[in-house]
Amino acid sequence: MGDLATALGMLADPTLILVVLASAVYGLFIGAIPGLSATLATALLVPFVFFLDPLPAMAAVITMSAMAIFAGDLPSALVRMPGTPASAAYTEDAYLQTRAGHGARALGVALLGSVIGGIAGAVVLMVAAPLLAEFALLFTSYEYFWVAVLGLTASVIISQGSQVKGAISLLIGLLLSTVGIDIALGYARFTFGSTDLLQGISFIPAMIGLFGLSEVLRNALRPSGPVEVIKLRTQGMFRETVHTLRRYWRGMVSGNAIGSVIGALPGAGGDIAAWVSYAATKNASKERHLFGKGEGHVEPIVSAGSANNAALASAYVPTLVFGIPGDTITAILLGVLLVKGVQPGPELFNTDAPLLYGVYLIFILANLLLVPLGYLAIRGSSWLLRVPTSVLMPVIVAFCVVGSFSINNGYLEIVIMLTLGVLGYLLERSGFPLAPVVLGLVLGPIVEKNFMQSVIKTNWDLTQFLTRPISAVLLVVTVLVLVYPLLRGLVRRRRPVDASG
Repeated sequence: MGDLATALGMLADPTLILVVLASAVYGLFIGAIPGLSATLATALLVPFVFFLDPLPAMAAVITMSAMAIFAGDLPSALVRMPGTPASAAYTEDAYLQTRAGHGARALGVALLGSVIGGIAGAVVLMVAAPLLAEFALLFTSYEYFWVAVLGLTASVIISQGSQVKGAISLLIGLLLSTVGIDIALGYARFTFGSTDLLQGISFIPAMIGLFGLSEVLRNALRPSGPVEVIKLRTQGMFRETVHTLRRYWRGMVSGNAIGSVIGALPGAGGDIAAWVSYAATKNASKERHLFGKGEGHVEPIVSAGSANNAALASAYVPTLVFGIPGDTITAILLGVLLVKGVQPGPELFNTDAPLLYGVYLIFILANLLLVPLGYLAIRGSSWLLRVPTSVLMPVIVAFCVVGSFSINNGYLEIVIMLTLGVLGYLLERSGFPLAPVVLGLVLGPIVEKNFMQSVIKTNWDLTQFLTRPISAVLLVVTVLVLVYPLLRGLVRRRRPVDASG
């Protein structure tokens, strides 16, 4: 109780309250702009949270991401353009609902579904994280090696699009992680004689480039025309929304469950959770013929809209317990925490419990705050969607440059940001996912460090990686994740044969 009281006292800090409110407005604004993602918003937030204490920094990212994911539903419903990738799964249904005169209900369901999903994900985080942390105290370098390898494997298997391209993205991230001083032997690798590169690729400018500058390049090279916004009447919105949520409560429960599970997988995030929830709801629904046709259907908005916000909180489970990011947002936040001297892991639950209680409470607070602010955003959505990109994009570039420079007051960080920005744009344009690049950059040093520690202390006895009980279980899970697409393909090929007898 003492830790909880300390956390409550930290939340009463006026600075933290101001940070939460400013982050909420910022998240709603960025999320409502079509094509700008919550990850981009996080990358642009880094220069500001870099100068905050750990809890306000985490509060800013948590609040901003919860707001941005919901705000992505606004352009989906009003102009048929998802504000964030997490809204793409049900954009067609939301827009068709709006055209049919049910836009207020669609956005009301998206709003309350996001709030309920966010709180459900926070409950999962509060229950699962301490239990996993207690278990993780049994881990040594062998187990951490396999956990990191499992994270790398999962990031490729569940990445969107081609898994071959996901693997190539992962290798690029791993290659970038090898730049700098060798962890075990202490000699320089891929520094090309530059002393500035001895510390390796700075993580934060790399993230700003990959998700900030690449987004600007994508918008600049594929400009869109003027946006025509459908007018919305919000009278009676909440009454109709509550009635709809009661009718489709099963979809909301399944969306929360799917989002919480998928969000805890390294590299997955709310985007994949929303698509999986949409597919699961469509398969189970008696009204599946209405999905994406005619006037659209509100049921997928209930389930997928809950799933993407539930995934936000559960992504913090692997981040806080193992130091392995659950999605690209937590990957950026992890970099900030490491710079500030906060090392996520099971020991954190013993050494800094007030910080963790503060994180739990911030999730609840941010999602409750989403109700009034989200309603105001719906009322003012037509104004938000008319901000010209010709004004917005130069501002984002300026934030990218200033944010990168502010990390070390050096020009190398700007070069890294520009290089990774162009690389990120080219990769996305060719269909290569960026999440495995991030996981490779983050987990590469963890894999190398724990592998070298293990083999040095056992004089290269590799059997320890296989014979320790927890290591063996993690190895089996990793292999199962790796062969899952192959097994699924074999099962699908057998079904027509079995059906035909």
